[in-house]
Amino acid sequence: MNFGTTEIILIVAVLFLLFGATRLPQLAKSLGQSRKAFKDGLREAEEEEKAEQQKLSSPSVSQVSDAALEDEMRQRAEAKAEH
Repeated sequence: MNFGTTEIILIVAVLFLLFGATRLPQLAKSLGQSRKAFKDGLREAEEEEKAEQQKLSSPSVSQVSDAALEDEMRQRAEAKAEH
């Protein structure tokens, strides 16, 4: 949908008649804040989804074998004893 110059001028003129010159900056500011809040919400949802995917893809303790868990504990104890 392309607006030409005359359509934009007509829309601006109607907005001035409906809201007045003093209310237009307030409306533009609230529209910008709403847009920013929407984008922030989308970004947060994407980050939560990414974190959930990472959580599902990393192995949990119940998926690690007993031998691997014992090896890991032994390695950590040895590393701690060295320091």
